[in-house]
Amino acid sequence: MSQNVIAERYALALFMLAKEQNLIEDLTVEMRTLKKVLTENPSFLTLLSSPKLTLNEKKNVLQNVFSSVSPTVENTLMLLLDAHRQNEITDVAEAYINLANEESGIADALVYSARPLSSEESHAVSASFAAKVGKRSLNIENIVDTNLLGGLKIRIGNRIFDGSLRGKLDRLERTLTT
Repeated sequence: MSQNVIAERYALALFMLAKEQNLIEDLTVEMRTLKKVLTENPSFLTLLSSPKLTLNEKKNVLQNVFSSVSPTVENTLMLLLDAHRQNEITDVAEAYINLANEESGIADALVYSARPLSSEESHAVSASFAAKVGKRSLNIENIVDTNLLGGLKIRIGNRIFDGSLRGKLDRLERTLTT
């Protein structure tokens, strides 16, 4: 069975519980935090996979690190540990976020710019590009890339909108050389 299928099943179960308890937004925030912590600290998952720790020790570590999460998320984490699927935690968080975004009509977007965007600029990008991908709004993560020279490069799912100066110069170069 594919690893993503497993993560999607756990995420769907968590999402259905969240929907039943009207906690979709709260759990989305928790899952974003969980995903960020695990992505920034990959050695934590290595620790949870260590055969030197017993299952109870792993659960205690997980409970101490994520003590502020809701009981629903904590129970999901414990289920993943019980099933020896601790390496799926990040994928479950990602799949849950995708389900919550789909329910809310929101999409995640990576916006590459030559300088940090102000909140007004972020709102303007969200308003203008959300409609292009059929969503209500965008969750924008701004990444500063000094190689762009100016303009924006936006990635929403598998779609890329390249309005950067670097992209325009590259396209111009390709047209002139062919």
